[in-house]
Amino acid sequence: MSADDPTRSAYARAGVDVDAGERAVALMRSHVASASRPEVMSGIGGFAGFFDAAALKDYRHPVLVTSTDGVGTKVAIAAALGVHDTIGIDLVAMLVDDLVVVGAEPLFVTDYIACGVVVPQRIAAIVAGVAEGCRQSGAALVGGETAEHPGLLAADEFDLAGATTGVVERDRILGPERVERGDRVLALASSGLHSNGYSLVRHVLLERAKLRLDAEIPELRRTLGEELLTPTRIYARHVLDVVAATEVHAMSHITGGGVAANIARVLPEGLRAVIDRSTWALPPIFGLVQRVGEVGRADLEEALNVGVGMALILPAASLDEARRVLAEAGVEAWDCGEIHARQPGQEACELVGDYRGE
Repeated sequence: MSADDPTRSAYARAGVDVDAGERAVALMRSHVASASRPEVMSGIGGFAGFFDAAALKDYRHPVLVTSTDGVGTKVAIAAALGVHDTIGIDLVAMLVDDLVVVGAEPLFVTDYIACGVVVPQRIAAIVAGVAEGCRQSGAALVGGETAEHPGLLAADEFDLAGATTGVVERDRILGPERVERGDRVLALASSGLHSNGYSLVRHVLLERAKLRLDAEIPELRRTLGEELLTPTRIYARHVLDVVAATEVHAMSHITGGGVAANIARVLPEGLRAVIDRSTWALPPIFGLVQRVGEVGRADLEEALNVGVGMALILPAASLDEARRVLAEAGVEAWDCGEIHARQPGQEACELVGDYRGE
């Protein structure tokens, strides 16, 4: 049936397939249902999602927290490989791990998918990943939107964004005002590149070095595409367990800007963090970008997480208990630095030394 077929609706002839959208909703229904919480009052398909706020009655002074984000140009890798069931995990990770750094519990997530053409199976696969991320974080997927943008996006192109809302007791909000001189910085291992710096990675590895996504990379022990599509680790439940078990002053989600810039965001005036690179080895994917792409250390650390996906700032006395809780969850963590007094002219966060093995 051609685009100009007079038996099709005017909207369909303009490139928007309403029937395909309805099929996509039908296919994603079970995924959405699997990512729920008792407080969710609505099903998929309505104009809005409902979450019963009576669930907050046990809080003394509940503060709602919200975060909005996307997954950047990592979607180009998913589209190129035709693998769509992991990119939604990345979206949820970027949302809830921004939220949780203030000590908030993620309650629910909404997503937004824009595409050139609605392919029901593809949309359902993306939403399956979002639902999986919600299950990992404990948040409910309460709704979303799929928008078909013919003429703006190519048939195989899509973009993904979302928002999340959480809650925290007002007197338990974490942040710079709690950080003290002598606190330690606990690094939590990343699962790889996560969802930042892909414009740099794609430029140096795919465009400049001409590496193929299906190329087997010995140091990675898998294909480049498999490495680049590794889902972002979701820390939310694990770090909330740490907060419940011991004293934590602040947390930083290591995203765009790297370790130094993101840790600096949770430090008060007059204090600085000194991070010792020698406490961890640079994971292979970062070494590959650095070597093949001829990317200097400063540029690498500014764009990528270099192996640290989250950082906790806490008293030295809390280190052992925090590491115990994280080890039980299978999250590698290590003491990587300390909080010092900051003198005029000093950076808020400085990385010193060389990575282990350099």
